[in-house]
Amino acid sequence: MSTKEKYLEELDILTQETPSHEIVLYNDDVNTFDHVINMLVDACDHEEEQAHQCALLVHYKGKCTVKTGDYEDLKPRCSKLLQGGLSAEII
Repeated sequence: MSTKEKYLEELDILTQETPSHEIVLYNDDVNTFDHVINMLVDACDHEEEQAHQCALLVHYKGKCTVKTGDYEDLKPRCSKLLQGGLSAEII
């Protein structure tokens, strides 16, 4: 009679929680690229290059997700964008 050893493996599974909300910025024919970029840097803590890329996406695609996170963090950021004359919403 032989002895067989059974091995149980423990697997650590890392899960990444996806943010439940996002700020979507919409295109308009009113604001300049510079204004949009400055607002994204100021309201969303973007780097200049990231803000420029988002502005291009908004211009060519019509909209772009510019920030993701908890609603409580996004609410004042979105309000700042709206006060700056941009068209944005939290979804």
